[in-house]
Amino acid sequence: MSTQQQKWLFFSALPPFRGGISKFSLRTLDALSKSKNVKAYTFKKQYPDLLFPGSSQFEENTDKQQFERVVSTFNPFTYLRSALLFKRSKPTVFITSYWMTFMAPMMVFWTYFLPRNTKKIAIIHNLNPHEKRFFDRFFNRCFLNAYDAFVVLSAAVKKEVLELKPDAKIALIAHPPYEGEANALDTQAARLQLGLDPEKKTLLFFGLIRPYKGLSELIAAFGLLDDSYQLLIAGEVYGDAQIYEQALQELPFSNWKFVNRYLPDAEVDTYFAAADLVVLPYLNATQSGIRAMALSQKRAVLCTNVGGLAEGLQVQGHGFELAHISPQDFSSRVQSLFNQGDIDECNQRLSAMNLDLEQAWHSFAEGLIALAEEA
Repeated sequence: MSTQQQKWLFFSALPPFRGGISKFSLRTLDALSKSKNVKAYTFKKQYPDLLFPGSSQFEENTDKQQFERVVSTFNPFTYLRSALLFKRSKPTVFITSYWMTFMAPMMVFWTYFLPRNTKKIAIIHNLNPHEKRFFDRFFNRCFLNAYDAFVVLSAAVKKEVLELKPDAKIALIAHPPYEGEANALDTQAARLQLGLDPEKKTLLFFGLIRPYKGLSELIAAFGLLDDSYQLLIAGEVYGDAQIYEQALQELPFSNWKFVNRYLPDAEVDTYFAAADLVVLPYLNATQSGIRAMALSQKRAVLCTNVGGLAEGLQVQGHGFELAHISPQDFSSRVQSLFNQGDIDECNQRLSAMNLDLEQAWHSFAEGLIALAEEA
């Protein structure tokens, strides 16, 4: 069958849904669409409003392309409608994104309706969730057995998949960097715009805030640094923000800024331009879109060596690993990197780097296509 005759279906979080999976999926879809006939669908709702920990699941005033919304994860009655829709399309390849185990029953259900010769591919962002539940292993095993091949973004997730399905067909393809006008703003100007001291060494913690991301540990470590540093925290808290606000209020200096809200794409560049170092003190992780974002913004990263978070980081010259998350180790590592000039050297190297972001996403799409052809 020729490329023109092939029909690909793509299901994932997509606009108007916000967040890292939606951003990643939109870039993947754009890259795939350059060489494949792809039809994309997304959720009606990902989570019940009562159980959703943030302010909204949707972006406000987005001008991004919108996609047909066909299923609610928590409403099994919508599973059948979406499954019949996918069946009527008779796709050559069906691709979905997987990152939460409670989505497994829905995604397994679809496979019973897809044509027998449809190749079923999953992009696995996380296999084992950060907050574990008793049903995770069973649901993961059912999901893996229902799909033909898998794209993973880190060696850590590849290992998890193979533990449950030793014969799984897997392509490990690193998370491409996102687009961004890196350093469009002067660092000092960006700091002034955000109400920060233009001269202080600036650490940035960016993205949705959940307990596993280690913000409490970061605040404790920051309290051991002197007043020549400042901490910029930018992202919506999923949970109790008072825990972090109280910890910040107890610091010996007031050299911090906490922006507790979702940051739209238009504001991202300013926050990264203000930073010397992006910190990812995660307690557990597989990979991170924030690390990919820091690369496109050409900012050095310091992250814990958990899961696949630090894979290739130092070898590629994109940042530094943090071996231990204890406040003393963390603060000592930060001071050492600044005192030895490692941060400036890394940022200068990143600034001189020529990143072909379009080619990076094209390569990701080509890897996905190659996997589908082999499945």
